[in-house]
Amino acid sequence: MKITILPGDGVGNEVTAEAVKVIEQVGPAFGTSTEFEYALIGAAAIKAAGSPLPDETAEACLRSDAVLLGAVGSPEFDHLLPEARPEIGLLRLRQLLGGFANLRPAAAIPALVSASPLRPEIFAGTDLLIVRELLGGLYFGEPRGFNDDRSEAFNTMRYDMSEVERVARVAFEAARQRKKKVTSVDKANVLETSRLWRETVDRVGASYPDIELEHLFVDACAMHLVTEPTRFDVILTENLFGDILSDEAAVLTGSLGMLASATIGGEVGLYEPVHGSAPDIAGRGIANPLGAIASAAMMLRYSGNNETAARAIENAIRAALDAGYRTADIAGAGGSRVISTSEMGDAVLHFAIESVEIAHAYHAV
Repeated sequence: MKITILPGDGVGNEVTAEAVKVIEQVGPAFGTSTEFEYALIGAAAIKAAGSPLPDETAEACLRSDAVLLGAVGSPEFDHLLPEARPEIGLLRLRQLLGGFANLRPAAAIPALVSASPLRPEIFAGTDLLIVRELLGGLYFGEPRGFNDDRSEAFNTMRYDMSEVERVARVAFEAARQRKKKVTSVDKANVLETSRLWRETVDRVGASYPDIELEHLFVDACAMHLVTEPTRFDVILTENLFGDILSDEAAVLTGSLGMLASATIGGEVGLYEPVHGSAPDIAGRGIANPLGAIASAAMMLRYSGNNETAARAIENAIRAALDAGYRTADIAGAGGSRVISTSEMGDAVLHFAIESVEIAHAYHAV
């Protein structure tokens, strides 16, 4: 695999280094050789090249098989208009690569039940997948902007039927590999885009008679996500709602640093942890790299077609947590040691290599 690495800003550099460390050893061990190219995005790119997504970065991404991104954003550019801020580099990258379906899994991890503010009996056993439409809605709708004296601002939420249809099919196909249920989330009581969304999802769902389909308003979904999360299997929703709900789902995993994501549907897959650049802790070596490492596992699964390597990494993450290793954000979950970002990467790599050795021994026998 040719992989373009975009560490980005803040803790992105730290967590991405750990993900690369794991991929470059586990991938080849299970038959996927890797080749890395590094490029700039976000605030780092603005400082070096004057653009949040330089042409060189775009070209590197397009000639790769997958892109692994750390995080984007820096408070020193918060005063700029949205079209000039570091975050616009990520939006442009998503458009460039064409990935329209953002997959965000969230599962309750037994070793981290005490890291969540929820009672264990509420969320134990939760295993859900949020499928977020990524190229439409408020984030990309036109027109958008300010009036001349900046006394008024406006954004446009816009969807067409084909955009909804294609992401809905991703959700139904995913459900077929899981517990066969799709919960479509909208605000169809007040938004025309949500009316179109619901009608289109109903039509697509008719082609999947084996999948249970339910509709929820986004406010009801937000409530159920923390009061009865085990009711969900696949949650399908539009761009803004998916962004918010997937961050809320962090409460089920113990920390935002645990969440991974994969953006599929385009020519090149994009993989990144859900968390931001966390400038307040950048450079301190305390960021949680597990979301980035889990994103790398998803990269091996969806872009590398290597399920065995992906599972080896995911199992190694669980093994490290079961062994009591914790970063600062999940220290409240108990465990024997609170360790640094790089030490957590080392711990995951240790258990991944152990699984490689066991697999090789099995095949030798």
